Amino acid sequence: MKLVIIGGGSSYTPEIIEGLIKRYPSFPLTAIVLVDIEEGYKKMSIVGELAKRMIEKAALPIELTWTTNRREALEGATFVSTQLRVGGLKAREKDERIPLSHGMIGQETNGAGGIFKAFRTIPVLMGIAQDVAEICPDAWMINFTNPAGIVTEALLKYSPHKKVIGVCNIPFNMQQSIAEVLAVEPSAVRIEFVGLNHFVYGKKVLVHGVDKTKEVLDRLMAQAVNYSPANIVNLGWTETLLKSLQLLPNPYHQYYYKQEAMLQKDLLSYEQNGTRSEVVQEVEQKLFELYKQPTLDEKPKELENRGGAYYSDVACSLMTALYNDSHEIMTVNTLNQGAIADLPLDSVVEINCLITKRGPMPLTTGALPPQIKGDILKMKAFEEQVIKASISGDYHDAFLAFLLNPLVGDEDRAKVVLDELLVAHEAHLPQFNK
Repeated sequence: MKLVIIGGGSSYTPEIIEGLIKRYPSFPLTAIVLVDIEEGYKKMSIVGELAKRMIEKAALPIELTWTTNRREALEGATFVSTQLRVGGLKAREKDERIPLSHGMIGQETNGAGGIFKAFRTIPVLMGIAQDVAEICPDAWMINFTNPAGIVTEALLKYSPHKKVIGVCNIPFNMQQSIAEVLAVEPSAVRIEFVGLNHFVYGKKVLVHGVDKTKEVLDRLMAQAVNYSPANIVNLGWTETLLKSLQLLPNPYHQYYYKQEAMLQKDLLSYEQNGTRSEVVQEVEQKLFELYKQPTLDEKPKELENRGGAYYSDVACSLMTALYNDSHEIMTVNTLNQGAIADLPLDSVVEINCLITKRGPMPLTTGALPPQIKGDILKMKAFEEQVIKASISGDYHDAFLAFLLNPLVGDEDRAKVVLDELLVAHEAHLPQFNK
């Protein structure tokens, strides 16, 4: 059984290796191949050497190699995971810096920055999916490249490969944090999720099958819960909002419900420390210095400061569940198939699913709660427009995607920021350059 990790030079890779080692008895991989582009080869080699030491320490018969030849790597793959960033952290810096310079939220997967991450990413992932369809058509493609929901929908609708599942660490983060505040094991907590990637809500919280939703909301009102990852400042939720919603918001909802406060916080941080991307670049530099140490043979704790903790753990759990036909419930990004009555069958949603060897089976949740229905429908229309623009490369499609996004809004400012980002990312936007 072979796993190909595309974006193998990522600082997250040691986490996925740790997860695979931990799961070896139930997920007995024989080969792992790291793949990256030429510019990422040095980092991939550093990560590859660390991964080898980790596997040797665990005394497991897993062959690990790395290459820049993607098509050769895909030969015989059972699973393909994608964790790439087109343009690297320098591109992320532009996604954050340019909107912020115009008084607009600059964030890597939401708002203007998130739109451009999708514009750069979707064509590349479409090429990867084409290769997978030709070379290893039976392989499951596990995508945790952001914006994960939009990318997954683009692949499922428009690529020739249909065995694609998107994953995100936010539902897992929320489950872990709620378990901590309720002083129970995470495995005892089940949250019924409904919505879209980075715009998902917890509809109900169950602990050993007992409804604890009210208790969790009360603790949120008392500011006793913090389930924000390292890359999002937690501002807390007001009692008025939570009583009105009667749902668990996710950390990214702060960008929408606390837009002005988040903007001011980001602007202050931008002025004092630079963008989040610049902070991450410093974190990564330190991580790779650690990774180089020949005595290091485990994932360093410092990786948790990177901001995407649990991404790889979620991906490993999903692959193990698929392989074992486990029928366990996991929250993933997949086709709606009628699970949410108000959205099209072929929309990608973030929802609880039974994981089987045939793929995720969404658990029906019915109609959207009326208090969030309008927002979800608009966000889905926005996502569809982003996908359309990513593929068409049409300027007006891109402009409309900007207008549909709640973090962009104003027509004049939208055009200024759109034009600046198109110029800044020209090297990674071949579909627009034509």
